[in-house]
Amino acid sequence: MQSASHPRRRLALVPVALLASGALVLAACGGDDDEPASATADRPASTASGDGMGADGGTGPTSDTKAAALRASLTALLQEHVYLAGIATGTALSGGALEAPAAALDENSKALADAIGSVYGDEAGEAFLGLWRSHIDMFVDYTTGVATGDEARKQGAIDDLTRYAGDFAAFLAGANPNVDPDTVVGELTHHVETLTAAIDAQGAGDPAQFTLLREAAGHMDTTAAYLAEAIVDQHPDDFSG
Repeated sequence: MQSASHPRRRLALVPVALLASGALVLAACGGDDDEPASATADRPASTASGDGMGADGGTGPTSDTKAAALRASLTALLQEHVYLAGIATGTALSGGALEAPAAALDENSKALADAIGSVYGDEAGEAFLGLWRSHIDMFVDYTTGVATGDEARKQGAIDDLTRYAGDFAAFLAGANPNVDPDTVVGELTHHVETLTAAIDAQGAGDPAQFTLLREAAGHMDTTAAYLAEAIVDQHPDDFSG
């Protein structure tokens, strides 16, 4: 892990993560006339919320609303973030070639930044991308610590991710007054805990890594529901009916 092909150098080029494409957030802030035809064409139908539950446990969007489509899109890419991150860290720990997972993660991050920029402006999109890439570097540090048995490096990465959660929560709250920073910190903390548990299992060659990764991805529906509700509350006219 610390040779000429050091995973930090290789993975630092790989941003990972929360939304699906620029069309995702356009759906949050634009009407049908502004939404590309491909905005929902490739979204897995199984991620649409049919339970009628919002982020606060109350009645939320049903499966035939724009709000539900937004939540489904958010869920799809949040889960994609976890699985692509797991593929990248597992590949790094096994000494495999990182080019393919790196490319997939990079496209995912760019699409996410474009989505943020489509709603809150290009400057916000660039700021988001910078934050997102720094968060990926922290997971790289953690993975390197696992590979080398360096507990101090692992703890340092956790400390960095804890600080990042506060910074990222403040960024989202600054863009959307309906976002509660403490709730975002809680969601990110759970994300870090579940994903690092999967990385630990990968480093140990423990078959539980797959179940742990699945659990980490499963939590993303909760995060998606919260963010979708905040966006709908910020732009109610775009989700009327």
